[in-house]
Amino acid sequence: MSKQELLDRIEKKRAQLIDIVAKNGLTSPQAIQYSQELDLLLNSYNSDYIKNFTSQVS
Repeated sequence: MSKQELLDRIEKKRAQLIDIVAKNGLTSPQAIQYSQELDLLLNSYNSDYIKNFTSQVS
């Protein structure tokens, strides 16, 4: 997956999370699921792009 595809998926999941929280509350099962999915995407971005960038700068 390209960097832009990953960023697009992160933004889409973030929007879904905001929508479901507005409808069902922060502690709803769907909100928790979407939050976990967003965490996985952000962790993937961090490990693939942020850590690589900081290691190149050092």
